[in-house]
Amino acid sequence: MAEWAFWGCLPFLVAAFITDIKSMRIPNWITVSGLLAGMLAQALMNGWDGLLKAGVGAAAGFAVLLIMHLIGAVGAGDVKLFAGIGAWTGMLFTLQVVMYSVLFGALIGWLIVLKRRETGRRTRRIFNTISGFILLKSSFLLRNKDSELLRFPFMLAVVPGTICAYLYF
Repeated sequence: MAEWAFWGCLPFLVAAFITDIKSMRIPNWITVSGLLAGMLAQALMNGWDGLLKAGVGAAAGFAVLLIMHLIGAVGAGDVKLFAGIGAWTGMLFTLQVVMYSVLFGALIGWLIVLKRRETGRRTRRIFNTISGFILLKSSFLLRNKDSELLRFPFMLAVVPGTICAYLYF
């Protein structure tokens, strides 16, 4: 990943962070403009190879976050935002951002659970869901009810995840 690509992507991440913290939403004007700007910047800087790199990066970010969205872990705005991150920075950097963001998200989630003193109840629920899935082989058991989900702005995890990916890429 080129240095300019990270810095070009950063304003979109900052805007997404602000809106996600305020409203738990990332509007399309941020995600779509980030995706289009990343594709255009890569095409201008690196020609057809850059456009291909941007397309592959966008597809990778979108696909991985879409899976997370389908199981209820992230919102649709996060999915589209990661397509934009991929367009700017390429597939490898984007997958590293996903990995670090998931790790930070898990840490934030456990801190929230510990603060609310819900550790035992949530651990039992996870164990019961997994054992029910193994015994009954029903994917219906893996779907969470909306009231059971622990919700927080995923950008709280994406920002440190992006910084770690940048430092260790």
